[in-house]
Amino acid sequence: MAVDFYRRIRVRLFWGLTAFAYVAAIMPGEDAPDFRAGDKTNHIIAFLVLTLVGRTAYRRKPAWLLASGLSLFGIVIELTQAIPVFQRDASVWDWLADSSAILVALGIAILTEKRFPRPFAT
Repeated sequence: MAVDFYRRIRVRLFWGLTAFAYVAAIMPGEDAPDFRAGDKTNHIIAFLVLTLVGRTAYRRKPAWLLASGLSLFGIVIELTQAIPVFQRDASVWDWLADSSAILVALGIAILTEKRFPRPFAT
């Protein structure tokens, strides 16, 4: 019973963070949150967090499904940023940073799950 409750929290957290990432990514440049880490670093941090939270939320789903979905999400962000009204710059390099972060985070998650299988079994 408690396992289902915590899983629902993780699922909601994942989708909330995903929505936040999308809104932050499409805000006009001057209004977007600036973490002063640099554009690529912001992309890497965002997708590391999304991947790790997504993996805990959807642990029973195949890892490739999460990776594909988040990579597609990165493409959607870049395509949206290409729309002039958002005053953002689309870049294939941003998507590559996103996808690289996804692969690294999934690697960390899978290794952690193998090392500590019980806590992440839900």
